[in-house]
Amino acid sequence: MARPAYVIDFERPLIALESKIAELKQLSGGAAVDFTEEIVKLEKKAKKLQAEIFSDLTRWQTVQLARHPNRPYFLDYLGALFTDFFEVEGDRRFAADHAIVGGFARFDGEPVVVLGQQKGRNTKENLHRNFGMVRPEGYRKARRLFDLAERFRRPVLCFIDTPGAYPGIGAEERGQAEAIAVNLEVMSSLSVPSISVVIGEGASGGAIGIGVTNRILMLQYAWYNVISPESCSSILYRDATKAQKSAEALRLTARDLKEFGIIDEIVKESAGGAHRDPAETAGFVQDALRRHLAELKQLSPEGLVEDRYRKFRAMGVFTSEA
Repeated sequence: MARPAYVIDFERPLIALESKIAELKQLSGGAAVDFTEEIVKLEKKAKKLQAEIFSDLTRWQTVQLARHPNRPYFLDYLGALFTDFFEVEGDRRFAADHAIVGGFARFDGEPVVVLGQQKGRNTKENLHRNFGMVRPEGYRKARRLFDLAERFRRPVLCFIDTPGAYPGIGAEERGQAEAIAVNLEVMSSLSVPSISVVIGEGASGGAIGIGVTNRILMLQYAWYNVISPESCSSILYRDATKAQKSAEALRLTARDLKEFGIIDEIVKESAGGAHRDPAETAGFVQDALRRHLAELKQLSPEGLVEDRYRKFRAMGVFTSEA
């Protein structure tokens, strides 16, 4: 396996072992010395080490993994899972926001509306995509798609991956909060099936702006919360370097949110994270979407609205024994 260009600290022992395996394989090719036995032993050791590392990640390590630059983004899933994509651009008010991509497509041959937040792979792409931070015009574009989905009776599939809605002055002047609030209202009343998948970061209103759906799925090493760990530590501790401490307090991992009843399913990732085998992870996402979509299609339009209402009304409800 080639050495990744980006390595998280907790991955280093595993990467070092994989590099050793790659070197031995290279030396074995056409050489008189056969390292096959040693390679097999090291591969077993690497597999065991990988299982140990990823079976007990801290919440901060999960945040780091969700931000891995090689992690598959929305357009990767779009290409892997959907066909006949026709993009809808602009909000018909101000501009085209490239931090969110959406349009019509087919999933398993069925017509759907699909949209998601998109980050860039390099500086140029990140500037074009605004680092995945959506502006008001992006949320209004999403609303256009929700309206079209309702009109043409097509299921809505949303992919969440954002560090938050864009907080710039221009975005505030153009009604950032209002644009997100309208989306919450529109999504809550959709009479077609809706599913959202948190594929990386899910921060603040920037995430929930396309996340009021009948089913909320979340990749194994994604995170989803009202605020990022850095912002939380800046507010609570007046020190952004205490993000690790904030991550533990926020309880923002898929496992935490499943326990709280916020999400409906944790979607498995490939061993070592989605960036190690994007195709396999996309297959897991496809299976989950297929199952939940089939279930939701059994409900009537009124039943879908009621299902969504009950889901979100139940969030944050706690009971205690006297």
